[in-house]
Amino acid sequence: MCGLCGFYGEIIDRDEVLKNMTDVITHRGPDSMGYFTDENISMGFRRLSIIDLDAGHQPIYNEDKSLVLMFNGEIYNYRDLREELISLGHTFSTHTDSEVLIHGFEEWNTKLLDKLRGMFGFAIYNTKDKSLFIARDFFGIKPMHYAMVDDCFVYGSEIKSILEFPKYKKSFNYKALDNYLSFQYVVPPETFFNGIYCLLPGHYLWYKNGKITTHRYFEAKFNPDNSMKLDDAVDKIANVFEDSVNVHKLSSDVEVGCFLSSGVDSSYVSTYFEGNKTFTVGFDFGEKYNEISWAKRLSEKINVDHHYKIIGSEEFWSAVPKVQYFMDQPLADPSCIALYFVSKLASEYVKVVLSGEGADELFGGYTIYNEPHVFKMYQKLIPAKLRLKLAKWAKKWPHIKGRGYILRGARETEDKFIGNAFMYDDEQKRTILKDNSIVTRPQDLCKPFYDRVRGYDQETKMQYLDINLWMVGDILLKADRMSMANSLELRVPFLDKEVFKVASALPTKFRVNKKNTKYAMRLAALRRMPKETAQKEKLGFPVPTRVWLRDEKYYNIVKQMFSSETAKKFFNTDEIIKFLDEHYNNKEDNSRKVWTIYVFLVWYDIYFGNDDKIKRPNQEAK
Repeated sequence: MCGLCGFYGEIIDRDEVLKNMTDVITHRGPDSMGYFTDENISMGFRRLSIIDLDAGHQPIYNEDKSLVLMFNGEIYNYRDLREELISLGHTFSTHTDSEVLIHGFEEWNTKLLDKLRGMFGFAIYNTKDKSLFIARDFFGIKPMHYAMVDDCFVYGSEIKSILEFPKYKKSFNYKALDNYLSFQYVVPPETFFNGIYCLLPGHYLWYKNGKITTHRYFEAKFNPDNSMKLDDAVDKIANVFEDSVNVHKLSSDVEVGCFLSSGVDSSYVSTYFEGNKTFTVGFDFGEKYNEISWAKRLSEKINVDHHYKIIGSEEFWSAVPKVQYFMDQPLADPSCIALYFVSKLASEYVKVVLSGEGADELFGGYTIYNEPHVFKMYQKLIPAKLRLKLAKWAKKWPHIKGRGYILRGARETEDKFIGNAFMYDDEQKRTILKDNSIVTRPQDLCKPFYDRVRGYDQETKMQYLDINLWMVGDILLKADRMSMANSLELRVPFLDKEVFKVASALPTKFRVNKKNTKYAMRLAALRRMPKETAQKEKLGFPVPTRVWLRDEKYYNIVKQMFSSETAKKFFNTDEIIKFLDEHYNNKEDNSRKVWTIYVFLVWYDIYFGNDDKIKRPNQEAK
């Protein structure tokens, strides 16, 4: 895995600027670096050696050196593409997957993307027509950011590279704060930095003659085959997933390990790892926050060398600033910190790990996808206007059984589901924010996605929204940043183009039904693992923030931050402290809302502190 960056245009001391932009992402590729410059462009690269360890250095060129490539990712079908390109007359100088891209682009131009199977973010510069082509993979596994700064085009795998570009004047994007407070992440293509954007998954970009144009080449659309039989569905899943795991393992010249929790997703992956290494972390708060015992038992059954770590409370809280630095932007999902620690553990043994990200979005794994079943009869019997009246009434009730059902059942999916995290609605944002002019309804941001899938059933609409928002803004962002912070390549065999073809054709009842979530996928996994693991309820990466925020020590840490000058810039501090106090006194579970604001304030102090310099990890107090 690697990192790339660069700029197109004139600037003083361009070599030094390029070096600074490249050095700041050394963690993405500590093994080597590479540069390309001409009178128009400066391109930088950091390499983590995985394939063709001796000869795979970048930049990589085509035969006449008219095309220049820098690439982050892995192409799993590169051997087949290499043979096809050789038969078409292309000459290769390495055995790396990177070189397939440069010859493939020369042969097929943008149609190359349709032929790829893998994860990628890459840039190709044409020395003849002076154009720059940048592409991002189908699901957004690998990142890519860009900005137009005066008359210069700047890009990078991470935002921190762009921040090193001297012409960019760092400026806070208040619009991003609004959607962050609702979603717990910044909804792409926006970022927290004015003028810096995220290239969306399944998109490519051209920079030609001073102009940027973006194009979509892939969309994760579902097309259920309702004639499919359950046994056939399970067979298809089992076959395609075995193939995917195998190609993800084989495309490497170094040892490959696997993350392992107690859930079915990573467990399913791990069953293909006999004799190899698996990695798990947990907290000393009982089984609810510790999946190590489950992972250890499964590892013993499948004969895997298992490694684990218990994360201490102080260790976790001390890591928050470092994690938010590496994230580039605040992410209020506390599991990203657990992911940082499991990545750190794995990096002590291997360079590459496989993980289970994407299974829930593709195969229907989140419990919330069951809501259309739960409320179907209620919404059928009770008219919409009456449901809203009942909900308004129920809001005034204490937290008794049935209250949540009436509140959740009052609204249609499009009005209540913005993804797996819904922190603050527009009314709450107006209460806590000093500047109400930035407040919007999060449902309005989701509406264009729902509009694209009007004909889908409710469960599939929710999956589609999560694939385009939640998975990109949370799941894959933390997977990339936390693994790369530890110079570890993370691969996700569920997010494979061939796997999606099977998942997208499954009837809804084989994804989500009254019996289970990921119904057919669990049956496929059952062929390779114990029933208690295949059918286990999803926990995710459970983190005891709820418990910590009722501990006086951590309550005071957060309260101090909520009373800080940084907090006063953005929030009505009395209101956010009220949320904190309600949680501390066990009146409400406001842990996720409190954590969302706390993480933002920690991140803001790192990237927009008083001296306007980024506070890097080695500058933090120990």
